[in-house]
Amino acid sequence: MRILKLVYLNITFYLFFVIFSLVAVPGLGTFVILCALILPRRQVLRRLRRAIVWYGTVIIRILPFPLVRVEYKNYARSEGRGPFIFVSNHRSSSDPFLMVCPCLSYEGIQVVNIWPFRLPILGIVAKIAGYLSVREIPFEDFLAKTTKLLKEGVSIVVFPEGTRSRDNAVGQFHGAIFRVALETRKPIVPICITGNENIPPIGSAFLHPGIIKIHRLKALPWEEYGELEPFKLKNYVRQIIIDEVAAMERPA
Repeated sequence: MRILKLVYLNITFYLFFVIFSLVAVPGLGTFVILCALILPRRQVLRRLRRAIVWYGTVIIRILPFPLVRVEYKNYARSEGRGPFIFVSNHRSSSDPFLMVCPCLSYEGIQVVNIWPFRLPILGIVAKIAGYLSVREIPFEDFLAKTTKLLKEGVSIVVFPEGTRSRDNAVGQFHGAIFRVALETRKPIVPICITGNENIPPIGSAFLHPGIIKIHRLKALPWEEYGELEPFKLKNYVRQIIIDEVAAMERPA
């Protein structure tokens, strides 16, 4: 039965993924191009980023259901429209898609590693939408770009471990985004993910059935962290995520 579920999940998911992408990507692309003919660039980018979110929502919430289910809890329902700096632990290559849950109501971009930009079509779309690879630009340019985005009301999504965990432990955080937070004084929102370690596993595209848990914690306002140095701030946020992940994985 387990083998049948694995085969069924992967055949149906990837089949519908290809079909959906062949329809959605050209359709959304045409919509954005038409918008570009009549709207300012800023409004076009806003619509493109929203289109990416809705595309990701279908991919992560609908196509693998019911063998892969996402349980999302929001502990910060009344904190306004942002912009925010979303900081998440990194369990799987599916994590960027999972960010549609906490970020569904926001215009946002992601700070990613180099490999997403190498994906056919999707990598090009990500670049046009303004996604950033912190490893490919000096920090001064990264600070300037993120500061400009935040001033425009665009939230930033970051996986400060830089690469997915290999043992489910939360790795050490890189400090760049925390220096940005201190400069811009924007609220930091911790995001905690568990359950998708094998969706898919490291080095494979083979999905396993499971339940993915995502918790959006309360935002940390600048007044709470502004006196911390970047090193202490990144460890402070990391410990918050570590504690919540441990609670999420604790047997009921």
